[in-house]
Amino acid sequence: MMTRQMVNAVLSMPEYSRFSKGIFSWVGFKTKYLEYHNVERVAGKTDWTTKKLFKYALSGIADFSQAPLDLSVWIGIISFILSIAGLIFVIVRKIITPSSSIFGWASLVSIILLIGGIQLLCLGIIGRYVGRIYLQVKNRPIYIVKEKK
Repeated sequence: MMTRQMVNAVLSMPEYSRFSKGIFSWVGFKTKYLEYHNVERVAGKTDWTTKKLFKYALSGIADFSQAPLDLSVWIGIISFILSIAGLIFVIVRKIITPSSSIFGWASLVSIILLIGGIQLLCLGIIGRYVGRIYLQVKNRPIYIVKEKK
């Protein structure tokens, strides 16, 4: 059940792809949970399969969170730092014991990780920009004023 103010706030959002659970929380009105006893269906079966529920959850994450983009930035930073450490290790090991490993293997892996880390970091940064553009294009209101009775 919703108040008329909440219904108006939800309807004022001009989004096409509506993740209802997120929108109801985003508008920010007070919520009260009513307890009920859940009973099994008498007839029919639900249309919500595990695959559909998973897609619905991913839709909610994409619509209301930039956490996956932040995660890609942090994984890129960590990969970049670890590959720098790996390159330093390979160089020091080569200086100390020249015949310690197969020629070129460790340095090749470290360079691939370095380039992959830089690419993932850049992709995460670009993703953050695209995420901000996505939020701007949704044209959500900046704030919603709750009218007092």
